[in-house]
Amino acid sequence: MPPPFHRSDLPFLAGLALIGGLYVALIVALVAADLAYTSATDVVRVFASPPIRAAVWLSLISCSAAAVLSVWVAVPLGYLLSRTRFPGRGVVDLVVDVPILLPPLVVGLSLLILFQTPPGAWFQRNVFTVTYAVPGVVLAQFASTAAFAVRTMRVTFDQLDPRTEDIARTLGCSRGRAFWLVTLPEARRGVLTAFTLAWARSLGEFGPILVFCGATRMRTEVMSTSVFLELSTGNLEAALAVSMLMIAIAVLVLAVTRAFGLRGTGLI
Repeated sequence: MPPPFHRSDLPFLAGLALIGGLYVALIVALVAADLAYTSATDVVRVFASPPIRAAVWLSLISCSAAAVLSVWVAVPLGYLLSRTRFPGRGVVDLVVDVPILLPPLVVGLSLLILFQTPPGAWFQRNVFTVTYAVPGVVLAQFASTAAFAVRTMRVTFDQLDPRTEDIARTLGCSRGRAFWLVTLPEARRGVLTAFTLAWARSLGEFGPILVFCGATRMRTEVMSTSVFLELSTGNLEAALAVSMLMIAIAVLVLAVTRAFGLRGTGLI
């Protein structure tokens, strides 16, 4: 429960509100400017274009695939970092944060170089093509966003009381069984948050996809690269229409996560 309000606190709180309000006002102004510049007719015309519709569908599919892969990695890695002590744990913890700090273009360039090495080239020849192909879009999104999902799951497991898992083990459960029956169900809100965060981050990825996969129409174009392509041809209305869709999706994701009470992890 917040402490009682005192009249002497008013100047201090007003100063905080002024500083924070400037940033909130900036965000509102940005969205308002976009809305004022475009129109419903522009949006309908843009999304009648087959390349834009293909980019939207590829974005939805690739973001979902990247989010699933991110959670698949984040749950075990987050659990290990939170609940266990093993040799090299500090190094692993550091490496996980590297994609968060790297410029996105560097992530894309590193992926491109990786698949030019002999093992990467062999994989593309004998398994399936990754560079400048749809699997590369998913990989670029996953490489850039999985770290956020791992951090989300680590915070989630840190906040869970380990005693419930210990009790299950004293009753005869193995550690793995206690994890599946006790810990993972308790962490379900964190799992949903990690998935949502990874999905939303994947939607906005641009640099790694552009460098690693290009922006080929009807092939590797996603919504973020659509904005770039439309801007490069001077079609500002189309770029804004796609941007407005991305903003709408971001707001919808936040609304859904908060409606389901996923703020309990502290990440959203």
